[in-house]
Amino acid sequence: MKILIIEDEARIAKRVERMTRDFFDKDVQILLSDSLENGFSVIENNPIDLLLLDLNLNGEDGFEILQTFVAGPFQTIIVSAYTDKAITAFNYGVLDFVPKPFDQNRLAQAFTRYTTQGKQSGGDIRFLAVRKGKTFRLVPVNEILYIKGAGIYTELHLVNNKIELHDKSLEALEKLLPETFERIHKSYILCWEQADKIVVEAGGKYSMQLKNGDLLPIGRSKYKEIKNKLI
Repeated sequence: MKILIIEDEARIAKRVERMTRDFFDKDVQILLSDSLENGFSVIENNPIDLLLLDLNLNGEDGFEILQTFVAGPFQTIIVSAYTDKAITAFNYGVLDFVPKPFDQNRLAQAFTRYTTQGKQSGGDIRFLAVRKGKTFRLVPVNEILYIKGAGIYTELHLVNNKIELHDKSLEALEKLLPETFERIHKSYILCWEQADKIVVEAGGKYSMQLKNGDLLPIGRSKYKEIKNKLI
């Protein structure tokens, strides 16, 4: 596991590094960066799993990092005193926002959210960023019908019948999406507002019919939960 900490104050960077190693039981590679330029370089040349990002880097705006790499496969936790930026950060799809000053418990809470599998408390995310060449486009979450796993990537199926490929895995997106989204199968996350009815198929298989007529498989372990929620 590889973690990048972008923090311009050496004392805080070392503190974050120590807390990170304590949480992950030292079984982690940690990279440190103290500027925007160096942060860009590290991300471009290293496949990281988690980014811990300060928003004020010697007067430079850490949001430039977020805006450039928001479509990347890694998760991002903001560690910053600029709490007025929290809503904007969540809108861009960060996993958590840890306000400064912080203690070990608060940072550990953010790390726990990263390591916990499955759906968690819904965030304030309004967009998912998809990469378009060297740029990215923000897809409004309210335009997503469902999300299909495609290996280490995901397919966003939208209301306009378009499909956008996202760099984050289904498991990573599940942690970011609001409560209106439900995991109904190992390969599918559904916007619950699009659910119409359960269809029983041959062989004891079950599917969810969407309001637009699409059929998505329901996992056997999910059937009772989904059925009860639909009633």
